[in-house]
Amino acid sequence: MVRAALRMMLGGDSGLAVVAEASDGEEALRVVPTSDADVVLMDIRMPVRDGLSATEELLAADPGLKVIVLTTFDTDDMVLRALRIGAAGFLLKDTPPARLVEAIRTVASGQPMLSPSVTAQLIAAVNRTDRAAEEKDRTRSARDALDALTERERDVADAVARGLSNADIAAELYMGVPTVKTHVGRLFTKLGVENRVQVAILVHDAQA
Repeated sequence: MVRAALRMMLGGDSGLAVVAEASDGEEALRVVPTSDADVVLMDIRMPVRDGLSATEELLAADPGLKVIVLTTFDTDDMVLRALRIGAAGFLLKDTPPARLVEAIRTVASGQPMLSPSVTAQLIAAVNRTDRAAEEKDRTRSARDALDALTERERDVADAVARGLSNADIAAELYMGVPTVKTHVGRLFTKLGVENRVQVAILVHDAQA
């Protein structure tokens, strides 16, 4: 039923095409590589094989693939794991059609989905974890990574973590958009991350 609803929503947009469907993670591993898909909508909870392990294997084979995780937010720890392994973002299953299409286009263009409300959920999830030792190590590592940034790079990282776009960051920090893009690129290199979502996770890990 979920797949049928998604197919109907996406089928109404002339710029999108549903090129494959899968009923579980195992089937996704078979059909996605041959589908020429640009973006994958991946449910976390599926039979046979869950969406997290399927996402990890798909991205290992094709790092350029964009995966959006679908969730009901009842598994925050799993959402965090999905982002850490490289998912481009995540959406609620009841996301309105127009927002879903917008999200797919955004991710396809190389910009991960990270809204302020999602950021708040991530902070709450990190704060609820009961893995004290693991969290302490992650916090220390994140702080060490951020300490290597210049003051301006840290300002940009904090803005990225708040879900601001390059244009918003430029306006807030009184910089040109090209300068912001340069700083964001340097953040990726210095922090050893691949996208803005992972920058945000590092910033929030450092604040834990």
